[in-house]
Amino acid sequence: MYNILVVDDEPLICKGLSSVLASSGIDISAIHMAHNGYEALDVLRTDDIDLLVTDIQMGSMNGIELMQQAKLIKPWVQTIIISAHETFQYAQMAIRLGAKDYLIKPLNNEQFLDSVRNVLLKLRKPEPTEQEELIAGMQEHFHMDELNPRSVEWLNQLVSEQPSLKVQDIAAILKEKHGIVLEGPYYSMIRIRLNLSDRNRELSKTDEKLLRYAALNIVNELFDEHWNRTAFYASERDINIILQWNETQYGTAASSGLMNELDMVGRSLHFNIQKYLGMTSVIGISQILKGIEFIDVLHDQVIKALGCNERHKDHYVFYYGDFNWNQYSQRPTEEEFTAQTSLIVEKAMEYINLNYAQKGLTLHEVAQNNHVSPNYLSYLFKKETGYNLWEYVVKLRMEESKRLLLNTDMRRYEISEKVGYESPEHFSKIFKKYYGMSPSELKK
Repeated sequence: MYNILVVDDEPLICKGLSSVLASSGIDISAIHMAHNGYEALDVLRTDDIDLLVTDIQMGSMNGIELMQQAKLIKPWVQTIIISAHETFQYAQMAIRLGAKDYLIKPLNNEQFLDSVRNVLLKLRKPEPTEQEELIAGMQEHFHMDELNPRSVEWLNQLVSEQPSLKVQDIAAILKEKHGIVLEGPYYSMIRIRLNLSDRNRELSKTDEKLLRYAALNIVNELFDEHWNRTAFYASERDINIILQWNETQYGTAASSGLMNELDMVGRSLHFNIQKYLGMTSVIGISQILKGIEFIDVLHDQVIKALGCNERHKDHYVFYYGDFNWNQYSQRPTEEEFTAQTSLIVEKAMEYINLNYAQKGLTLHEVAQNNHVSPNYLSYLFKKETGYNLWEYVVKLRMEESKRLLLNTDMRRYEISEKVGYESPEHFSKIFKKYYGMSPSELKK
């Protein structure tokens, strides 16, 4: 069963779409509604949402911004954008961020439901028995279109510390003989390490090969035509992905938060490999550097990023820039690693304590102030404090609102404004969920 969030600043449209969904016969568990982006983010933070249906033009946070923030919270949430205008710029940005459809108001009910059904159909998670059947079926019937072994050899030469030829010469061979064009000039790398031992039974070499190939197909599904990427096997359980951007592409992507996009893709890779192949993976993400001569540096970065899993075995996506490697000439000790991660959480708490009442405060803002990825900050914060980061923000807001209710004559809308909520109604909803009674009931 699916959970759907409908967001529109016009309550009638929100209710109308929710009513259409409720009577559609689709296997829906819950339909949530929000009337602005900030309310929607609170729902996304506290509930499991499979599909976000959002208007594009809404007050202080538009649908594109909401989609960006939603992807930071849960990259696997699917999105359908609705709009009163066929604005090419909006449509292009929405599709780049992974929107599954862009529908124009007034909506045709059947067209809307067809779009929802198509998205939800692709979300269905295979059962464990189906996963085994998938592997068996691949083994019996599927003819793998394997990567050219020679091009894989050259690609691994390209990223090695001591290549047999100059990097530029290897790039020329890949272009002329294998049709692989690496012209950048901006590059990044992602490395996936498959935990093949997660499978419930001992795997044959053929099964391992099939799973690795299936993982490569998931890579190619997630990196659509908007990404210029080259994926290849780095070992029996590792897959390397070289990403590249020309000057124009880099400028466009960087303005919308390119490192956040890489983090989202990394989390989506881990999520989908576990969902469809029934095994975990560890994802290492490098920085973005200009010049193919730094490709070996990027490779070294993803290896170091993967190594963080040794310290954080319950976390699976690591960005090289989350740890300040430059402080150490050698591999950091356990104490040095722990001290640096504790400092990240300490600084985050300080920032939240000062800014929790700010309207529109986001995880991205807290992470950006700390110079780490939102994903890594969320993980460390929970590990060190026992609180989900946003639970901590809500805790501070609720404690302050309770203090104001009991010790001042401030009205509900004034308190709502003071602790950072967009509307008194949304504030009351969060308050009742937190304390089990409404603000007025507590006041009495």
